[in-house]
Amino acid sequence: MWGSMRKWLPFIKSGPTVAIIRMAGTISAQPRAALNDGTLGPVIEKAFRRGKPDAIALEINSPGGSPVQSSLIGARIRRLADEKKIPVFAFVEDVAASGGYWLAAAADEIHADASSVVGSIGVISSSFGLHQFINEHGIERRVHTAGESKSMLDPFRPEAPEDVERLNRLLEDIHGNFIDHVKTRRGDKLDGSVKLFTGEVWLGRRALELGLIDGIGHLRTTMKQRFGDKTTFRRYGVKRPLLSRFGAQVLSDAVQGIEERAAYARFGL
Repeated sequence: MWGSMRKWLPFIKSGPTVAIIRMAGTISAQPRAALNDGTLGPVIEKAFRRGKPDAIALEINSPGGSPVQSSLIGARIRRLADEKKIPVFAFVEDVAASGGYWLAAAADEIHADASSVVGSIGVISSSFGLHQFINEHGIERRVHTAGESKSMLDPFRPEAPEDVERLNRLLEDIHGNFIDHVKTRRGDKLDGSVKLFTGEVWLGRRALELGLIDGIGHLRTTMKQRFGDKTTFRRYGVKRPLLSRFGAQVLSDAVQGIEERAAYARFGL
C-alpha cells in the first residue's frame, strides 16, 4: 500500500523525474498566443518548482516569431535553471527556426530528429504596399504626425529610402542580439568555418555537424538513456479555455491560424 501511495505524494521522489514543457506554434506578443512570456511564464515556473525535477525537457516545434518574446522566455528558462541547478534539454520536433532556435539555445543541450529543420538565425520584416491600389480607387490617405519618422513605412504611402534604411538598422541590431545569444549559449561547439548566421536552415544531421545541436534523438528515449528506465515524466503546457472557441474569438483564431500556417510553410512544413 505504501508503495502505491508514494507516486501521489509530490514531496517523496520514487525515481528520476523529467518535467516536459510543450512549446509549439509561433512566438507572438499577442495576449492569446501560446508562445509568449506572459502566457508561458507561469507554466515554466510551475515546471521548475514542482516536485524538484531532475531535468527540464523543452518540447519545441516553432518557426519563430517575436525576438523580444523569444528573449524573455529564454531568459526566464536560464534564470530558473541557474537558480534551481536543474539541467535543461531541448528536443526539436518539426522545426526550431529563428525564434524557435532562440528558445532551443536556452537549453544546456539540444537534440533533434534527423529530419528536423534547425537554424534560420536571422531577422525578417515583411509588409504590403497599397498606395497604388488606393490611388486607383480614388481613396485619399490623410496622415498627420509630429515627428518626421512617426509614419515610417506606412503601407498606404510609397516606400521611402530613408525609412528602409532605418528599418535595416533595426533589423541588423536585432540580428546582432540573436548572434550574441547563440554564441554565448553554444560557444566552441559551433563550426567557425561555416557561415551560420545568414538565415539558412539545416536538417538535424547537418545541424549536428555544425554544432547547432548536440545529438540526434527523441525526448523519452534520450531522457531514459540519461536518467534510467524508471524515469517518470510530467507534462506542462498552455491550456486554452473552452469559451475561447466561441463568439467573435473564432475569427481571431482563424486569422492567427492562417498566419501560423504561413510561418511553417516557409520551411516546407
